[in-house]
Parts: sequence; C-alpha cells; structure tokens
Amino acid sequence: MPDDLHTLTIAEAARRIEGRELSPVELIEAILARIEGVNPQIDAFITLMAEQALEEARAAESEIAGGRWRGPMHGIPYGLKDIYDAAGVPTTGHSRTAMDNIADSDATATARLRAAGGVLMGKLSTHEFAHGGPSFDLPWPPARNPWNREHFSGGSSSGSGAAVAAGFVFGAMGSDTGGSIRGPAALCGIVGLKPTYGLVSRAGVIPNSFTFDHCGPMTWTVEDCAIMLQAVAGHDPRDPASAAVDVPDYRAALTGDARGLRVGVLRHFWEEDLTVHPETVAAMEAAVETLRSLGCRVETARIRPVQDWYDVKIIIAESELFSVHYKNLIERPGDFGADFLGRSLAACLFGAPDYVQAQRLRRRMLAEMEEIYARYDILVAPSATGPAPRLDAHRTVNFWKSPSITTPFNVTGGPSLTQCIGFSESGLPLAWQVTGRPFDETTVLRFADAYEKATPWRERRPELRAGPRPDEKLPEYPPPAPDLDPQTAALVAGMAKRAGLRLDAHQLAILQECAPHVFAMAERVRGEYAWTDEPANTFWFPGR
Repeated sequence: MPDDLHTLTIAEAARRIEGRELSPVELIEAILARIEGVNPQIDAFITLMAEQALEEARAAESEIAGGRWRGPMHGIPYGLKDIYDAAGVPTTGHSRTAMDNIADSDATATARLRAAGGVLMGKLSTHEFAHGGPSFDLPWPPARNPWNREHFSGGSSSGSGAAVAAGFVFGAMGSDTGGSIRGPAALCGIVGLKPTYGLVSRAGVIPNSFTFDHCGPMTWTVEDCAIMLQAVAGHDPRDPASAAVDVPDYRAALTGDARGLRVGVLRHFWEEDLTVHPETVAAMEAAVETLRSLGCRVETARIRPVQDWYDVKIIIAESELFSVHYKNLIERPGDFGADFLGRSLAACLFGAPDYVQAQRLRRRMLAEMEEIYARYDILVAPSATGPAPRLDAHRTVNFWKSPSITTPFNVTGGPSLTQCIGFSESGLPLAWQVTGRPFDETTVLRFADAYEKATPWRERRPELRAGPRPDEKLPEYPPPAPDLDPQTAALVAGMAKRAGLRLDAHQLAILQECAPHVFAMAERVRGEYAWTDEPANTFWFPGR
C-alpha cells in the first residue's frame, strides 16, 4: 500500500476513486494506519470509528464497482468535531458533563455527508462545548498542533484542524462562533470556511451561541473546501435559522482568475487595533502584493475597531452559552474545566439591558456594512495575530483582556475563509482571513483559490513520524488572581448567588478575576440609543 495516501486532497482522491485507480478500502486502511501510528502524538480523536469506517469503505467500493459513484465525497475519509451528532455514537462536547450522551440520529450535516458517500472516521477533539481553551483537566487531552506539538492547535475546532493537517482525514466539520473554524485553520496551516449564517444547518449540533454559531468545512485546499461545502449546504427545516436560498456550484467558481476583484485591506486590524507578530505583518504585506500581481484592485479599507465587534459578540454569546448550560453550571460546576468556567460564568455579571443593547448595537453595525459591501468584493485581514503560541503560554483571563481578530465576521454573519499565507522562521503556519458579502461564498472561494494557485504554500506538510505519546510534563497554569476591592468582590459574589450559582472559593476566584473586564465590556455597549433602535434578533413563524 502506498505510504503517502494521507497527502491526497479530496479532489485528487476522488479522481482516482472514480477512475478505479484507488480503492476506498485501500484508502481507509492507509488512513487508519496513519492514525494508529501518529495520533498518539496529536490526540485529534475522541472516538475513532475504525470498524464502521471500513464497513462504509467496503460499501462505497461496492457501489462504485456497480457504476453508482455518488460524487467527489464518495469513499473520502472525513471527521466530525465532537459537537456534531452521528447516530449511535457519543457526542461528548469534550466534556465530563456529556460523556454518556449518545446521539439518536445524525446531525443534518452528518446525514448529508453520508448521503454524499463520505466515510466517517470518528469524532474529533474540541475545546469544551466548542468553548474554553486547551484544557488538561478534561476527560480527554487537548489536540496538539501537528507542526509542533508543544504549540496550540487553535480553538475550538482543535481536533478538526489537527486531523486535517496531520493527514488523518481529508476534510472535517468544524463550528465557528467567534473564530473556531478560522483559528485552528490558521494555526494548523489548512483551509477553513465559516459559511454565511444559515447556509449550513446547525440541527444536531450542540449549540454555543444561537446568534453566532456557524457550521462549516475544514480541508487542505480551497477546492476541497468547495467540494465539502457543496455536500452540506442548503435549507433545512430542522434549523430555525436555516436560509432558504439556492445553492450554486461552488467548484465551478474556482477559475483561478481574480482579476478585477475589489479588495479592501483592513490594515487597522494589525496596525492599530491589535498587537500582531512581525512575521504575520510581513506575510500580510507579501500576500497583498500577490493580489496586485493577480490583477485585483487593492486599497485600504476600514470598519469599526475589533474591540467594538468583540464587545457585542461576547455579551450576546456568553449570555446564550450560560443559558444552554445553566442547569449543569448550577448543579455541577466542578465537572466543567476551569477554562470553560473562566468564560461562561461571567455571563452572570451581564444584565438583560446589556444583552439587548448589544443586539441593538449589532443592528447598527450590520447597517454600516452595507456601504462596505457596495465598495468591496473581498476584505482581507490576518486570521491569527501570530504563529501558534506554546500551550504553556495559555491564560484564561486573556479571553477577556484582548479581542479576537476573527470575531468581527461572526457579527456580520457573512462568509469568511482562512488559508495559509506563509510560515514563520520556526516553521509554524501564518494565515489570513478572506471575507465576503453574505451568501457570496462563490466570490470568496474564487479569490482564495486564485491566491492558493499563485503561491507555494500547499506544497509543505507537517513532518510526522509514527510513535507513542512522548513522556513529558504537562503545562501548569497559575491559579486565578483576582484584583478587586472588597466592595466589588462582594458584588460579584452576590451576583453569582443571585444567578443561582453555588461556587467554591476557586471557582469564585475564576469569576472575580475576569469581572473588571466584563464590567468594562458592558459599559462600552451602553451608549445612546433611540427608542426605535431595534435589536438584531430574528423573528420566525414555526411551520412557515
């Protein structure tokens, strides 16, 4: 059996399978051998479904031999972030609180990938309930970065990013609420697409934020991303936010020609709003020059500062997450990881007016984007502030201290794709995000494909050798260090109690450490609003 089958793309493997040059069984056996040899170092999987994958491969091989090739996903190995349901398989959310949660049926995205003939290899690591950080206090270890296992793989679709980069699957489904597809794609050097809100069904996927959750594909190339998106996109009556729009031929948009596209470069993201690593800045400048050589019309663009978008997203999303997990947060907070608590508990410090004001401000922001969409076909900015940081550098409180560079485009809701634009001196990937108008995935994919074909970055893969998990000391994170005056500390404790939380001293310290940043965030969104400024909520009629 060839030992390099794990380096195939979906498109390459599909051509070989359709032409009977490659057997789906041969492919899956090679991928399982790859996983067995290398995954102990990467920890990308929570549940490996080896026997079921081989059964699905045999069924695919039989169908194809009988002249019933379903399309480019037929016989292709893929994985699911472990918040997606697959019938009869645990959906754990990488959490102690859901270890025994067995799915009764497939998520819509899972069912559509099955219908396309994909071979499910298993369920992939995530940060706890698609939130939290790279935690070592959960039932399973966090996924490691295949480029350097001592570094972060990104979150929260951490296993999805690692599995694609390591050659364990050719595509994976991730979710993106504030950057959880694009972050891992950036740090693991792959392609990740956050489609337009409502384009890919969320039915059968554990929610994080009802307002901001997006489901989407993660692959090695833009073409593979288009293939996978084609399989999962489309209206679903099971999802109340699902959009009833026509699904175009995404792969047909990949002409390799970006001439004439109007590109807005969001320089203020890295020159004013955030501290960005010099290597990322240099890679961005080089990538922008490549765009000019491709015939794009490039100019500097500006939207609101990153912090504004982050404030709106966090107030809304954390409030919604708190409601999703409210029962367990009240009854068994100690069964969650500390990092999850360091984010989710803080929602008890937001009031109802804060949530509504954030939704009102979001409507203003969306209205402001109309002028941007009229002027530009594409917006570009970094999708990470630098190469993947070391795992031992992670601090939960930084979630509150510094805004995420990817979050603005969860608030806008349109498509945003991450792809590699180079490598650091230490060999870690660098990346940008390519953003378009709502439901204009074809332009985003066309642009990203043209850039990918004009650059050499897809020729480089992580160098991994089979072997056991190294014997190493796990990172130790410092305990929370709240810095509050007695009156504010008492206020925070009282608000937690009023919310029904029963926290021990350590859990209360976690909440108190982030409290000053939470209160500042709420203050920033209050502002002035007219009586008639409505929130950006969506009202729908059941059955319509």
